[in-house]
Amino acid sequence: MTVLRVATYNIHKGVQGMGPTRRLEIHNLGHAVEQLDADIVCLQEVRKLNRSEQKYFTHWPDLPQADYLAPEGYESVYQTNAITRHGEHGNALLSRWPVVWHKHEDMSDHRFEQRGLLHVHVEAHGLPIHVIVVHLGLIPASRIRQVQQLSAYIAREVPGDAPLIVAGDFNDWGSQMRHALNRIHLQAFVSNDARTYPSRLPLAQLDYVYARGMRPLGLEVPRGRIWWRMSDHLPLLAEFEI
Repeated sequence: MTVLRVATYNIHKGVQGMGPTRRLEIHNLGHAVEQLDADIVCLQEVRKLNRSEQKYFTHWPDLPQADYLAPEGYESVYQTNAITRHGEHGNALLSRWPVVWHKHEDMSDHRFEQRGLLHVHVEAHGLPIHVIVVHLGLIPASRIRQVQQLSAYIAREVPGDAPLIVAGDFNDWGSQMRHALNRIHLQAFVSNDARTYPSRLPLAQLDYVYARGMRPLGLEVPRGRIWWRMSDHLPLLAEFEI
């Protein structure tokens, strides 16, 4: 049996807390990503740079966060979703397997939320795998339109017989997005044990790993103080037979 281990994690830009009490967690996140031991790690809210935070924190990494978080031997792919006053951030993918190519598409539904999808073609165990990393909007109507855009993108860019993963922060407190993705043959684990937000006391599963053309094997959410201190989300790990 060939197993693919996929993680998704909203890292909250590598910083936790507000104002003068905020703390830099990117170094701990680097250890955490390595501990996940996933073949593919899908990340949201990843900073390429932030000049203000770089001045505030003495030990801000010299590398962009995606490159810094990539364990030894992994390839990192990053694409900007949002440009801010002090820098930019977006989605990233870290892969133990070779990256063949990658694409990006703007998914912004209105000017107050800049969103995008990152599409990466990975060759895992000698097999072509398409992975799409998303971070959907906060407004329900925006999420509906973004899932429609995602569906059109998949129909246009991903061969119908190709194994596909769509992972990320869906910001969906109900089941509306799940049903919409089920209609295009993407399935995800759903369980009370898979709640990921807020990390200190998880009430909902906002983070998902959807798949097509692979058999689901298991789901895991790391818990405990060490995890809830690093981000407002917990990571989600899923295993598939390919």
